Amino acid sequence: MFRPPPLPRTLDAGLRDLDAKKPSVRIEALRDLARHAESSRVTVVAAIERALGDEAREVRASAATALADIEARESTAALITAAADPEVIVRQMAIAALGEIGDPEATPTLRAAMDDAAPEVRFQAVIAYPRAVATREEAVQVLLKATRDEDPLVIHIALRMAEELTDDGRREADERVLVRGRALLRHESPLIRVASAILLARSARDAARKDRALCEVITAVVLREVKTPDGEDEAAAVELAGELGLVAAKPGLERRAFGGLLLRRDRFAWHARVSLAQLGDERARREIMDELGSWDRDRRTLAIAAAGKARMSEARATIAAMRGDTLRADGSAVDEALAALDGTPEPAATEQKS
Repeated sequence: MFRPPPLPRTLDAGLRDLDAKKPSVRIEALRDLARHAESSRVTVVAAIERALGDEAREVRASAATALADIEARESTAALITAAADPEVIVRQMAIAALGEIGDPEATPTLRAAMDDAAPEVRFQAVIAYPRAVATREEAVQVLLKATRDEDPLVIHIALRMAEELTDDGRREADERVLVRGRALLRHESPLIRVASAILLARSARDAARKDRALCEVITAVVLREVKTPDGEDEAAAVELAGELGLVAAKPGLERRAFGGLLLRRDRFAWHARVSLAQLGDERARREIMDELGSWDRDRRTLAIAAAGKARMSEARATIAAMRGDTLRADGSAVDEALAALDGTPEPAATEQKS
């Protein structure tokens, strides 16, 4: 029988249920209390802070998350205490909350968490610390240290955060980070090799095209000769194959984009088709052009984005005709595609030497 979802608790009900016997009820109460922070902040913050001392670790962890959700800067001291909790999940969520809140007073705690015995806590500290510290130099130092961690997941997130410091490529990457990234291209873990290649490719694109080891890693991912458990990294590698002009990756891109008699299209088929279009593949470019005239608005919008990323000059007039008509396509997608088409020229394909 269909039943509507329960309504959020009132403030009084949430406060009452923080004393419920079941930890699951107390956790739900914390989530509902956070909704009342705007109207009754002092009461809500005090109640959630009290839950940081709950007997159940799951409740304590949820309390830390709730404080992060309401950006409770006034709870920094309480979260610093929670960051020393004997339970890993509580320390992890307290560090995450301190990173979200970004109070400089938490900097020593976040730095100390970089050496926590639990990799889960170190992982969270790598995310939190660069976002909380005042200077880029401090962030770089911490991330360089994290790339020497014994846990591959900690190294991986350090590489991701190092990329974040470039502000999506609008700032130059620190040369020390790039040097470390090149060294990690030969790490035993595929997860690390792929993440390093992506960091280097996005941070120093011109140099990346000449970096044989980097191009080999990206090509191997596209060809499925190297497998990374991180889906975002796989998608990035498929995209970068076109941006870097990796002709050697073309067979893999074709299989991903078009499938075959016994193959379904890859989950990154859109990315692969964009890369093929960048490499000058006629079928890929033709399909994108055809979909610009699709009856479906979403397919047209995706085709517009693809044409922009692939720098398809032949699509410019068709895309320009949709400007201002939100019934035909998403306006921001049209503007971004036209900006791309009027800017950087199409990349030249490069051969990989064996």
